[in-house]
Amino acid sequence: MKAILLSGGMDSIALTYWKRPEIAITLDYGQVCADAELEAASRVAASLSCRHEIIRIDCRSLGSGDLAGRTVHALGATQEWWPYRNQLLITLAAMRAIEIDGTEVMVACVASDGNYRDGTPEFIERMNELVSFQEGELRVTAPAIGMTTVELARKAQVPFDLLAWAHSCHCSNLACGNCRGCFKHQVAMETLGHGYY
Repeated sequence: MKAILLSGGMDSIALTYWKRPEIAITLDYGQVCADAELEAASRVAASLSCRHEIIRIDCRSLGSGDLAGRTVHALGATQEWWPYRNQLLITLAAMRAIEIDGTEVMVACVASDGNYRDGTPEFIERMNELVSFQEGELRVTAPAIGMTTVELARKAQVPFDLLAWAHSCHCSNLACGNCRGCFKHQVAMETLGHGYY
C-alpha cells in the first residue's frame, strides 16, 4: 500500500494528484503554519478519496527559523532552516506507514529542494536505505525529485481548484507574502497561468 507525505503545499498536492496513493500522511510537528497545512491536506485527501492519517507531535522546541517561529540557528543557510526536518518527517511517516501495512512512502521533493542536503537524491537514497535496512519492507521514494514545481504540476495535470488549496507560507496560517514559501508559490502559480487577482 502506497502512502505520501502530504504537507498541503503545492508539490505534495501535485504529487498526490499524479500518483493517487491509498494513504496521505500529514504531520503537525509544531510548525507555525500547521493549521493551514492540515486544512489544505484534508481538502485534497477528501477530494481524491484518499485515506488521511494525521500525526501530531510538537517538536517546535527543537526547531529553528520561520517554521518554528524562532530565530534561525547559526548553521541555518535560510530563514526556514529546521535541523533534521526532512529526516524527522520521513521517519514519523514511515512509523505510521509500517503500522498500517504501507509499502512505500512518497516524498514530494523537487529540483529546487536540492539546495538543501535533505532535499537531494542522495538524501532520499540514504533514507530509503536506512528505512529498508531497519524494517525491510518499506521504501522511501521521491518521484518528482528531478522536476521543478511547475513541471510537476504540469505532469500531474493537477486542476487549479485543487492546487488553489496549497499553503506554502512558512511564517503563518495566513500567507504573509514575504517568505520564500510565498514567493515560490506566487511564481509557480503565475507561471502556470494562475496569477493573483
